[in-house]
Order: sequence, then C-alpha cells, then structure tokens
Amino acid sequence: MTVRRFQVDGIVQGVGFRPFVYRTASALGLDGWVANVNGHVEGEVAGAPEVIEDFAARLRADAPILARVRGIHLTRGTQESMSAAGFDVRHSAPGHTGTVPREIPPDAAICDACLHELRNPHDRRHRYPFINCTDCGPRATIIEDLPYDRIRTTMRRFPLCADCAAEYADPGDRRFHAEPVACPACGPRLAWDELRGGEALRAAVKTVAEGGIVALKGLGGYQLVCDAGDPRAVAELRRRKHRPTKPFAVMVGDVDTAARLARIGSAECATLTSSARPVVLLARLRSRGETPLVDGVHPGLSRVGLFLPTTGLHHLLLDELARPLVVTSGNLSDEPIAVEDADARRALAAVADGFLTHDRPIRARYDDSVVQFAGRTRITVRRARGLAPAPLPLDVREPIAGAGAHLKHTFALAADGWAHLGPHTGDLADVATFDAFRTSYDDLKRLTGIEPVAIAHDLHPGYLSTRWAEAQPLRRIPVQHHHAHVAACAAEHGVRGRFLGIAYDGLGLGDDGTLWGGELLVADLSGYRRVGRFATAPLPGGDAAVRHPSRTALGHLLGGEQLGSPRPYPWLSRPFTDRLDAGEVAAVRAMVARDVNCPRASSAGRLFDTVAALLGLADQVSYEGEAAVLLEAAAGREHAVPLDHRVVRAQGLWVYDSAPTLTDLLERRLGGEPVSRLAAAFHLTLAIVTAELAARAVEDGAPRTVCLGGGCFVNRLLLTEVRRRLHAQGLRVLVGSQVPVGDGGISYGQAAVAAARLAGER
Repeated sequence: MTVRRFQVDGIVQGVGFRPFVYRTASALGLDGWVANVNGHVEGEVAGAPEVIEDFAARLRADAPILARVRGIHLTRGTQESMSAAGFDVRHSAPGHTGTVPREIPPDAAICDACLHELRNPHDRRHRYPFINCTDCGPRATIIEDLPYDRIRTTMRRFPLCADCAAEYADPGDRRFHAEPVACPACGPRLAWDELRGGEALRAAVKTVAEGGIVALKGLGGYQLVCDAGDPRAVAELRRRKHRPTKPFAVMVGDVDTAARLARIGSAECATLTSSARPVVLLARLRSRGETPLVDGVHPGLSRVGLFLPTTGLHHLLLDELARPLVVTSGNLSDEPIAVEDADARRALAAVADGFLTHDRPIRARYDDSVVQFAGRTRITVRRARGLAPAPLPLDVREPIAGAGAHLKHTFALAADGWAHLGPHTGDLADVATFDAFRTSYDDLKRLTGIEPVAIAHDLHPGYLSTRWAEAQPLRRIPVQHHHAHVAACAAEHGVRGRFLGIAYDGLGLGDDGTLWGGELLVADLSGYRRVGRFATAPLPGGDAAVRHPSRTALGHLLGGEQLGSPRPYPWLSRPFTDRLDAGEVAAVRAMVARDVNCPRASSAGRLFDTVAALLGLADQVSYEGEAAVLLEAAAGREHAVPLDHRVVRAQGLWVYDSAPTLTDLLERRLGGEPVSRLAAAFHLTLAIVTAELAARAVEDGAPRTVCLGGGCFVNRLLLTEVRRRLHAQGLRVLVGSQVPVGDGGISYGQAAVAAARLAGER
C-alpha cells in the first residue's frame, strides 16, 4: 500500500471541497483524511499507486462548481500518520504559513436546490431567508480568519441545532461542512423594529408596496429598496439619497422578466444567472403598453442595469411584491456602503422608511459588481460582490501591493503568480471612504497572508491612495496612470514584450507634470514611450470643470491648443454661450486669457464632456462620466457622416487636432442636423482618429498588438467602432475583461508594472 500526502491550492475553502474529497476518496476505496490547513486543503491517502493517481486527477477535473483549483501537489506520506481504516474529514488547523497566498472565496448566489427548498412548504427551511449550502451563500463577507471553519466566521454566533448539526456531519448531505449552514431554529433572524422573522418581512413588503423605501441588510452591506415602477418612490429615493441622475440598478425575479425589460443575448443571460449575480447593463426595451420601469430609474439613458436575486431574502421580497425593484447601495452619495447596523441607522435614517435587518454581522464590505458586453466581449465596470476577491493571474513573484487611483478605487495584493483585487471602494473623496479602503486592505492582507515588499502608486501627489502609499514602510514604485491602464490590459491577456497602448479617460497626471487623458504609448510592462495624444485645452477652475462640462467646452472654444487650425469662430458658438450665464462666461474668458487656475489636459474624457455640452446634453453633471454616458445614449444607432478632423505632428508626437471637429460640429448643428446624428458622428470621428493615430504609430515602428484601457472604453459604441477599424488594419486588439477597464483596474496595472520592474532588477 502506498501513502501519499496531498495539498490543493486555490479557492478550495468554503466551496464544499473537503466533502468532495471525502466522497471521491471513499468511492475509490482509499483510506486517509482531509482538512483545511492555513488557506489550502491538505490530507493523506493510502491505496494502490494507480488509484491515488486517479484520485489526484479527479480532484482537478470534478471539483465543486465554486472551486478554483490552482495546483495539486503529491508527496511521500508515512503509514504512521494514518488513522484507522476509512476516510475522515478532520478539524481544520492553522498549519504553517506557506509560500502560496491563501484565496478567499467570493459570495455565491443562492443555488437552485436551496431555492427549491425555500419555496417548498414541506421543507423545514421553507421561507427561511438565510438558506444556503456548500454550493451557495455568503463567503467573503462572513470570513473572519482562515482556515475556513464556522468558528472563524460571523456564523460562530449561531450554534447549530441538532438537525443542522446532523446535516453538517453527514458526508452524504450537501450541507456536509457547509460553514454558514443555518435554519429557523438556530440561525440568523430578520428584524423590523420589534417584529421578527416573517412578521418583519411582511412589514418591509407592505412599506415597499405602499411606495416607501426600505433599508435592507444584504450580503456585503445595506441596500435601499423601492418599487421601480413607482415614479414618486423613485424620485423620493433620489431626493433623499442626494443622487439626482446616476442610474439605479433594478432587481427582477427571473430571466423571463428581465427579457421583457431589456435585450438579452446568450452571454448576458449566462452572466445574469451565474453564481456571481452581477448587475448587467442591458439595452432597454420599450413597449407600447404600460412599462414596469419608470424613466427615473435611468434618466436619459438607453441602457438599464438589471440583476437577479442573490439571496433567499431577495427572492422572498420579489415573490411577495411581484414587481421589479430598485436595489441600490445603502449609503448617501459618495459615502461607503453601510455595513454596521448603528452606522446604517445613522446614515440612512433620513432616507429609509424602515429597516429590514438581521443579527448576522457583515465582516467585509462588498457592493454589487457591474458588467456589460460589447458584442461577445465582457467588460467589467465594477469588480465587487461575487467576483472579488477571487485572484486573477499575474506574472509576479515578490509580494507587491497596488495602491490604486482616486476614482472607482480598488487595491491589489499580488504574489506567486496571482493578484487579489480588493472590492470596489468608490471614490477616495473623504475620510469615511479612505477608512473603508484601509480596513479592507488590512483585512485582505491578513487573510491572504501576503506581506508586500513594495507598493506601487499613482504619480499624482494629491491622491489619498498616493499619500497612503508614501506613508507605508515599503519600497515605493511610482507608476504613471495611463501606463497602468494599458499594462492592466496587457497583463490580463498575458502579453509579453512591447505593445501599443491606447488610454482614453478623464484625467491622469503625466510624467511631464501635465494632465493626460488621450494617449498612445509604445510600452511593455516595465516602461513606455509616449507617441501620440489629443490636443490640449484648459480646464477652467480645475476640478470644477469636471463637474461643469460647459466650462470644459468654454476651455476648448477659448483656449484649445492651436495646431494649425483656427478655433471655432464666435458666431458658431454663440447659440451655446448665449444660453449660459453671462457672468460665468465672462469669468471663464478672463481665467483662460490670464491662464489663472486653468490646467491644460489632453483628455479624451473631457472632449466627450465638451461635445455633450455643445449639443445641450449636459452643462453640469452629478457623477463622473455622466456627460459621456448621455452622449452615447443620444447617439443610439444613428448612421452618420464623420466630422472634420486632423492628425498632425507636434513636438515629436502624433496629435489629434480637435478644433476642426468642434467647428464642424457647431456648423452642422447650426444647419439643423439632429443632436442624435451629431452624437453618432462624434463617436465615429473618434474611432477614425484613433485608427489613424495607431496607423501612424505602427508606421513608425510601434508593435501591432494594441491594448485598450481607460474609462472611455466602457463606451460600447466607441469600443466597438475602434476595434472594428483597428482590426481592419490587421492589428491585434485587446481590452480588459475580468479587470475593470476604468480606474477600478489601475491597481492591477500598477502591480503588473511593479512586478516587471522588480523582475528586471534580478
């Protein structure tokens, strides 16, 4: 008889892996044991050598649905370490700290088996909101420490009843060693003021049905819920939450309901129904009859974010209400999502008409993930619940941290070939959000066991992430913002060597001290050379211009970089300036003329803002990127003639001169061309310009692999047309998929750059 010790690395705790190992070994007639040790699964098996080889192969091939096996290691075991004949699941042990980082399983949406039990009147978990098993339920949001056992989760507060304990100990039960297992007799309970259980749920249902707003304690934080078909409820939620226009996500009961509201392809359907249950941005369908969604859910937009229920509680709400529900982050605008009960009542007291809460603590803050599709390409807009903190491949050996950017913030911890992206934090705009980031970082660092030797950060000295990185007792590696964008794309796709990076976003500090945002870089992971850009224009008032696209437009009209083309003539822009406040126009004119508080930027994002303002779509915005989203929505599927444009050589770079584009836009608008057609023409023009800039760069020796990055490529219309035109030139075109294409992917790109630079020093 041969004895072999085995270790399985990956996401193998909290996913039913030990029960799976038990069943596999027992079916093959092997003796031995299995346990969670540190962040991995370890054990020993005894039997014939060929059977042990079959056992190891099955561990990878037949792993549970939520598991991600990264490696299986077999070493010589000893007969003395074996217990009696048979196979046992042993108690977990901390074990030694290995060199492989520990992986934290993301939360998983309720599975079909649990959903069936939830709705079965004869099941003892009938209508129990916290139903779960080894294939579903909370994971990352309840884990307090590893190895993953109930005593190291927030479920340790709920001793198992006899029935649950029997299931937990039964190898044939799907709740065998399911750590969050619970039932009405022993698990968490709903609460609404003094009401408990079903009465609490009925109170919440009644509040929503009567047009009220409910604060719901979800998996990764509080959520605000109201009727998505009630215009007064939606408007009141916007008023109380201080969120005037940013779209809300909508939860629907099933795919059939979603298909009546939006156009859903096969890839989108698979994502909607996946265990991650992200919000999926979909093209809204308009029926001639009554619509169950009011326009106030996504004002001015053609796309709506839909998702399916994540938990038993979500299903119970939808079963009772039988209507789509707005489900949005439980916070005030710009604050982190509330997780502590006391904090939620403080922050949301003036927003919610009641609180549907429960007594299971939330250990880690996770907002909803958001994805969309451009053709068959999945674009991650926000990586959070259900996706984070599952690791992504990265060519990294020494442990590294990526501090992230400022907007849509995430951080990264990377080591031994994998990068763990922390959950979406939001914009690091205040102390509360900054504290949420630091808490999340400390927790994930402790859980993964990654102790960075270096930390990568943005060049901008004013970012809170940069200031935090500079205060760490680690080697610091500054990474330029747009290099991080394209490096994130290249690293995700395993690009080795040089590539042409195209980074379009709002703003990022360049290595020359100016603000960039429309950039072409010939790069590899360790460095880059700027080869192209957009023309610069002043941002009157700095950050104030970002919130007021009309100011950005005035900056282009009055002070756009002169590259041989005249700026738009005053008579062309008069319809635009005449509708603005005369005092503000005069003030901006003076600021630009005197170059007072007017930083210049070569930003694609700010050019989107400019065009949106000139077309009357957005003079001021309440969230970053709003003007660009409205411009994309206005374009629809219009067929358009491109606007005038020029690409010139200036200071050794290929530069897009946007002045002719803006002049042509204003002339055609004055001639009566519809806003929708001009919006489409602008998107087409940027795609043509991008293809021309890329062609010039390739003629000069740039690589033929193109990596796209930056928040502008969340724009499906732009991304689709840019890819089509670059493909037509025979170029290989890549864009981020699992890594957020916007600033949420910056930390991953920073880690990739830092890893390459450290590797180059060896």
